[in-house]
Amino acid sequence: MTTNEAIKNRAWNFSAGPSVLPVDILQKVAENLLNYDGCGESVLEMSHRSKVFKKIMADAEADLREIMQIPDNYSVLFLQGGATLQFSMVPINLLTNTKKADYIVAGTWGKKAAKEAQKFGDIRVVASSEEDGFTYIPKVTKEDIREDVDYVHITYNNTVFGTHYNEMPDFGDKLLVADMSSCILSEQVDVSKFGLIYAGAQKNIAPAGATLVIIRNDLLGKAPEGTPIYLDYKIHADADSAYNTPPCFPIYVAGEVFKRIKREGGIDAVAKDNIEKAELLYKCIDESELFYCPVAKEDRSLMNVVFVTGNPEIDKKFIAEAREEKLHNLAGHKISGGMRASIYNAMPLEGVKALVEFMKKFEKANK
Repeated sequence: MTTNEAIKNRAWNFSAGPSVLPVDILQKVAENLLNYDGCGESVLEMSHRSKVFKKIMADAEADLREIMQIPDNYSVLFLQGGATLQFSMVPINLLTNTKKADYIVAGTWGKKAAKEAQKFGDIRVVASSEEDGFTYIPKVTKEDIREDVDYVHITYNNTVFGTHYNEMPDFGDKLLVADMSSCILSEQVDVSKFGLIYAGAQKNIAPAGATLVIIRNDLLGKAPEGTPIYLDYKIHADADSAYNTPPCFPIYVAGEVFKRIKREGGIDAVAKDNIEKAELLYKCIDESELFYCPVAKEDRSLMNVVFVTGNPEIDKKFIAEAREEKLHNLAGHKISGGMRASIYNAMPLEGVKALVEFMKKFEKANK
């Protein structure tokens, strides 16, 4: 199959992760797969200690710092283990004074993060929307947070249930930690408002395998004695993310994605496109007599749009028929059911238009 045929036969991939990547990046990676930039080696096989790969990683960090406007007093780490490993690394490294932390739980991953943190200290779930099916972001003020906590943890975008912090929470001077796995690079955030941000790469950045951590430098070096060496942020910061073999290929792809964002006008331009895509899809859902979105309007995600018909059998029919139309991976998470369209940065507007067109067609046939 030729490259043009391969592109023509691609489906619209609405997977929540691993997720769609920009076609032009996939093409560039394919062209350089055997011989990266004329060096005679593939990134898949070159040493992470080589000058070529060191430049790849340094450029990736520099470009990420530029597009996210990361202050100089923050370290950027490329790790492994996904966001799940961060559920442990965060409390191990940050529960340094009172060993207290408050968690706001607005979805599956926030719940798992809080449960894991309870192994390491006094962890309180200060608010949760679980009783209402995680259909909204709990409204928490700085007065609700314990005075002496070491940090407050939030999940900025909830992949499973389609909710998102559409306003920056205000917890006063409390150290704020955020899991941004499914929304990083989709909008500009003020990094200086956070002590630590972490994100799995497989949503908006790169293939699965890399985890991004952005941590304020004064938080480094506080892991307790006896901490396994890989779980100490300072070890990775001191070694420029190469204490052991890093996830080289995902880092390389991430660097290409960062360059693409720069070329396309930065994160603000990306955010504008994301708003247009989400508004089109939500408009279709809100005007529909068949589909509806269970999420509170003020907390809707731009990245993960969930919707249902109210009839599980009709939902299954929709998912199956959508796949026949090359609209793939629209099934909701096994926990929530229904449908979910993940429309990350790399999903073109044309893909959302194709979904909306099919939704209208399906509704007419299934009233």
